[in-house]
Amino acid sequence: MNYDRIKEKLEILADAAKYDVSCSSSGGNRKNKEKGLGNSSASGICHTYTEDGRCVSLLKILLTNFCIYDCAYCVTRKSNDIQRAAFTVEEVVDLTINFYRRNYIEGLFLSSGIFKNADYTMERLVRVAKKLRLEHNFNGYIHLKTIPGASDELMREAGLYADRLSVNLEIPTESGLKLLAPDKNHQQMIKPMGFVKNEIIVYKDEKKKFKSVPKFAPAGQSTQLIVGATKETDFQIIKVADHFYNNFNLKRVYYSGYVPVADDSRLPALGTQVPMVRENRLYQADWLMRFYGFKADEIVERNNPFLDLEVDPKLGWALRNIHQFPVNIQYDSLEMILRVPGIGVKSAYKIVQARRFQQLTLEHIKKMGVATNRAKYFISVIHSNKHLQFLDSLHLKTVILNETKSKFEKQFSSQISLLNDSAFLR
Repeated sequence: MNYDRIKEKLEILADAAKYDVSCSSSGGNRKNKEKGLGNSSASGICHTYTEDGRCVSLLKILLTNFCIYDCAYCVTRKSNDIQRAAFTVEEVVDLTINFYRRNYIEGLFLSSGIFKNADYTMERLVRVAKKLRLEHNFNGYIHLKTIPGASDELMREAGLYADRLSVNLEIPTESGLKLLAPDKNHQQMIKPMGFVKNEIIVYKDEKKKFKSVPKFAPAGQSTQLIVGATKETDFQIIKVADHFYNNFNLKRVYYSGYVPVADDSRLPALGTQVPMVRENRLYQADWLMRFYGFKADEIVERNNPFLDLEVDPKLGWALRNIHQFPVNIQYDSLEMILRVPGIGVKSAYKIVQARRFQQLTLEHIKKMGVATNRAKYFISVIHSNKHLQFLDSLHLKTVILNETKSKFEKQFSSQISLLNDSAFLR
């Protein structure tokens, strides 16, 4: 084996994979049997977090950065003058096993440019997973990016050997995708999502009848949306995510702020700041839909279609709906307590449990993990709450911002200017 060449390929293809953020291991529980390698119930994705809070790592690479498509937003587009490389199936397998044995990684995230066509590329991705499972008895986490247009047979085989499958929608709207990637359309991406969803259901039903039925993509499927490459509003992006959560049972939608990689009149200019704050707000909005009972239309409104970059979406909703506050933490429902800024899911359940035994104060709920620097303006407690005097104030947002600081504070002004740019609001 030419180790210098392998190292060179690894540098090229690991760097190319960094733009794909749609990785997570939550939900995988493949067990280690017969002294095999790895255990996906204790593994994950490169420098992300498992459900129990552990930071875990993964070998995250492309099989190749050759591609037949010329998507304007993609660094591996065929017209881009970059150094190209491709791994063989055996090279990816050997890298994964060797890195795992050295305790560098706990799993594999494998994506790819498109070699000749969808089936040709997908067949090689599947062979990697299959060799790891069957020849090396590897039980670590495997996430495969599926290739739109690949046959159902290959998709089914991928689901039997990978823990998670995903296909990236990339641009949130069909019109935006057609502008930047004329050779692609959303139907190509939606079809495999529907297939994976149906196969997961079928295999789960069969598993209830026959224990010998294998698991199919036990960690589910995910997708990624690029934010800021085109003119979609946050309202459009959140509605797209909501649609796929409700209709395709996705585990996660990931949001990736567009990194300018091309000098193209259809894209933000080179040097434009990556919209990190906007990306963060979209993740927070996504969290509200998934865990806090918020509807997409509540988080951001059609006539005011961008999230407030200065405050998180829950606080933004509260400021627009002052008439629903204060919430009495001693008597109001769990659903309303979850809508109080500064109160998380775990803290809300602690409050509901604790109030059965005592009258709660601000000090009590602070010890439960509540961010009282925000919550105190929206709740009533057993004792008088002097902070409620600001509830009807026109300056409540300013009062709260003066008490809190964000790690993104330095980026606020420049990114607010970006969203107000007429070129992005037409």
